[in-house]
Amino acid sequence: MKALIQAEGMEITVISNGNDKDYISLTDIAKYKSNEPNDVIKNWLRRKDTIEFLGFKNAAGSNSFTLAPQKWIESTKAIGLISKSGRYGGTFAYKDIAFEFASWVSAEFKLYIIKDYERLKADENSRLSVPWNVNRMISKINYKIHTDAIRENLTQSERLVRLNRMAISQMKSLLGNQNVQRLEEEK
Repeated sequence: MKALIQAEGMEITVISNGNDKDYISLTDIAKYKSNEPNDVIKNWLRRKDTIEFLGFKNAAGSNSFTLAPQKWIESTKAIGLISKSGRYGGTFAYKDIAFEFASWVSAEFKLYIIKDYERLKADENSRLSVPWNVNRMISKINYKIHTDAIRENLTQSERLVRLNRMAISQMKSLLGNQNVQRLEEEK
């Protein structure tokens, strides 16, 4: 899933693969500093501090040492950086690496990026989460069903039939719930 965050009037692409591994466009961040974002990224990758941060120490400190993102990814089998070619391509980095890069570009710019990234994550979480009370209510009802079934000495198959009926009833209740409908409308 692609999303955009805003920092100082610049749009920065965020690619999310759904398991809390977000990649933020270093290319978009670098455009804040220069019209040649690839050079900015290469210069950042050759810094001794960056190399230590990323864990690649071969040839560090040499003035002639340059490392293109694609070369970095190939030589280290890096999972924290992604380089895509083409119109919507660029260099993307895991959020921690992207924030480190942004602080090198501009500390103030980094704060704007982090602030809007947190806003994006809060929006995603609010859309995806079921209200806490609904979860609490369902758990409370299911607990009562289980304890009642045990008290009545119901067999496992009888308990399963009763739980199935209750699950159908709960689904009907959820379908009529206005909060759930609002979540579906936002998608």
